[in-house]
Amino acid sequence: MLTFIEPYWAHILFVLSLILGAAAAIHAAMTKEEVRSAIGWVGIIILSPIIGASLYFIAGINRMRRSAISSRRFLLEHVRDHFETYDATDEMVMERFGERFAAMKTLGDRVTEHGITTGNTIAMLTTGDDAYRAMLKAIEGASRSILLETYIFDRDRIGRRFAEALVGAVKRGVTVRVLIDAVGARYSVPSVLGMLRDGGVTVDVFNGNVIMGLRLPYANLRTHRKILIIDGCEAFTGGINIREGFSGEFLGADRAIDTHFRVTGPVVADLFAIAAADWRFTTGEDLQSGSWQVIAPEDEPGSGVAIRVVASGPDRSVETNHKMLMGAFSVARTSIRITSPYFLPDRELITALITAARRGVEVDIVVPEANNLTLVDRAMAAQFDQLLKNYCRIWRAPGAFNHSKLMAIDSRWAFVGSSNLDPRSLRLNFEVDLEVLDVSFAEALERRMDLAISSSTQVTLEGLQDRPFASRLLDRVLWLGSPYL
Repeated sequence: MLTFIEPYWAHILFVLSLILGAAAAIHAAMTKEEVRSAIGWVGIIILSPIIGASLYFIAGINRMRRSAISSRRFLLEHVRDHFETYDATDEMVMERFGERFAAMKTLGDRVTEHGITTGNTIAMLTTGDDAYRAMLKAIEGASRSILLETYIFDRDRIGRRFAEALVGAVKRGVTVRVLIDAVGARYSVPSVLGMLRDGGVTVDVFNGNVIMGLRLPYANLRTHRKILIIDGCEAFTGGINIREGFSGEFLGADRAIDTHFRVTGPVVADLFAIAAADWRFTTGEDLQSGSWQVIAPEDEPGSGVAIRVVASGPDRSVETNHKMLMGAFSVARTSIRITSPYFLPDRELITALITAARRGVEVDIVVPEANNLTLVDRAMAAQFDQLLKNYCRIWRAPGAFNHSKLMAIDSRWAFVGSSNLDPRSLRLNFEVDLEVLDVSFAEALERRMDLAISSSTQVTLEGLQDRPFASRLLDRVLWLGSPYL
């Protein structure tokens, strides 16, 4: 057989390159919504036969086709109507927050899968130790079910503490499911998966296999979500992964800073629907009955905090977070405050921020002085001048690395969760954020950011331009690769 094929190997390779190249180029042209992305990939495919097509099938396909679970479908018939009474009306939002935020509600209703609900509570957990303490207490107090989805779950001192709590819950008869991203599960060796499985915890990895590798053709797609649901009535979400790097108890002043949130109310049902859909996509198991029943809220409809869960990801909810941010920047009148560890917005978001600043809106962006990802930090610096030339202010916060993702608009509207302002979070990752319409909560976020600004160093055009040319050139080169960082 080999003897027969040997004289024709060049012909076979040529035909294979044509087939793979044509398939990849057609797929890129038909599925990419951004012309620059489509042109870039088609160019790579044409200029690098076979290799270009292979790279595209590994890293270029960034849309998953999967079904979703409705936030109402798993509810019992006798509580479904009760849940729907907590949906915020256009009139309520208009009366409390004005016409422009009523327009934001309309935008969210049209681009997200979940509505704004009332009757919620939200508590801000401002350190890793606070978040871990509250989450572990909730796990240890669970009586019925625990659903955990996270990007990173390290097998370090904090990770083992969580693993022991989850194993303890299983031994008490609690139904437990844990979903860890396939990339995030590799952050510690050995993985925590074995420890959880040995303890009887049902655990799986999202979009891959820790031993065999990532799931093709979606190897570049990850779940960056952090969701913990306890007994269908209490939830935690935000930016904190499960690892001791955020714990002052173990690392003292060297720990990273992050912000997490504890919520109750109808918003828990929507967070559960998102995590349950990810679990079903991974394992095929439906979590819609028995132990997984979501508990109906007891507070009066219209009370509490108005919150919407915003799920984004490379499926039918692609760029939902991007659309929400574009809308928020356009309705801002007085202030936009942003805290982000990785600030690499695309041209559309930069234009929206610049336009707001030119309208007289105070735009303040807080980024870490010392970043844990040097390449990302240098790419960030390469585009700071675009904002500084147009009335925006950028601040470098000293001290511990701040991994928080916080945004407040006009002391009325807030956006918090797992999304960074970078290409990966905005287009490639599965993310979950909370849109919060509440004066007290937005003001608390602003105070937190104002405190950071008070001790920060302001970035200036002069300071950027005074840096050596070679350093500035390297920043721009890294910036060119920012869509892939």
